[in-house]
Amino acid sequence: MDSQSQPPRRQRVLSGLRPTGNVHIGHLAGALENWIELQKKFECYFFIADWHALTTHYADTKNLQNDIRENVKDYLAAGLDPEQAVLFLQSRVPEHAELHLLLSLITPLGWLERVPTYKEQREQIRDKDLGTYGFLGYPVLQSADILMYKADYVPVGEDQVAHIELTREICRRFNSFYGSVFPEPQAMLTSAARLPGTDGRKMSKSYGNAIYLGDPEAAIREKVSNMLTDPARKRRSDPGNPDICPVFAYHKLFSPAATVEMVNVECRRAGIGCVEDKKLMTANLVQALAPIQERRRQYENRPQDVWNVLEEGSHKAKQTAEATMEQVRAGMNLKPGGTEKKTAE
Repeated sequence: MDSQSQPPRRQRVLSGLRPTGNVHIGHLAGALENWIELQKKFECYFFIADWHALTTHYADTKNLQNDIRENVKDYLAAGLDPEQAVLFLQSRVPEHAELHLLLSLITPLGWLERVPTYKEQREQIRDKDLGTYGFLGYPVLQSADILMYKADYVPVGEDQVAHIELTREICRRFNSFYGSVFPEPQAMLTSAARLPGTDGRKMSKSYGNAIYLGDPEAAIREKVSNMLTDPARKRRSDPGNPDICPVFAYHKLFSPAATVEMVNVECRRAGIGCVEDKKLMTANLVQALAPIQERRRQYENRPQDVWNVLEEGSHKAKQTAEATMEQVRAGMNLKPGGTEKKTAE
């Protein structure tokens, strides 16, 4: 088959999550459910970002391998299909480190210092020393992850758009120096709601305010019972405002439409109290997570299958990465003998 008759390459999507603990329901709503739909339409590369985890959790890695294994179970239980998407481990593809190094050599320091999440996390995460080169430079590693697979799209929330724009700037700078090696990736804004954590802040493993996919029912009920609600509602008889209540945000994702409408009306006229509201939402959340947790238990009995999925996916990812790095090295004149070959020809 000649090149003109070959079918066009499917558009490619790249995304990943850090294994800094188990996957929480914010990941389910904001990433995994979207990934499951994307794998049906695009050529998808999804990865466990273990090197990214070390940008904040470098001082304590004793749980890293367990977290990786648990994350893969969560992905598979949620519905990610290794027959439809490539699921791989970042550190099993060392080309990521090489491209990160090469991109860091051309990235101006000021570009990194203006990334919004850099300042935000430095302020929010006080129990870790984030004054490291690795933390400042992690957007360059993220750019290497994306450009390595020549991703057409990167699914992100609005808070991550700045990272994709930085990747596009690095891409343009690289191509201006060394030729058109990389296409510019586009941000694919996700329509999923951003679930708040139990304390009202962004749900984050780093903040300790998350509900995890593998949490038993008792743990879920305890976490929800301590959730913040409308801060202006001090007494049961006070009307509430569901629009600013974290519990109502959960209702909209996990409760039936009739329940959402009822809570929306009754909360505003104090027809339902916060305690009752939390219990109602918890029942629907537990029910929604039940099939995922059942599939997860099946993988608990097949640990080798979990690692096999990751190994096979990492092998596929490495093949793509090797092809990209051949082009990168050639463009940067890092291939030994390149000059002699040109002269001889």
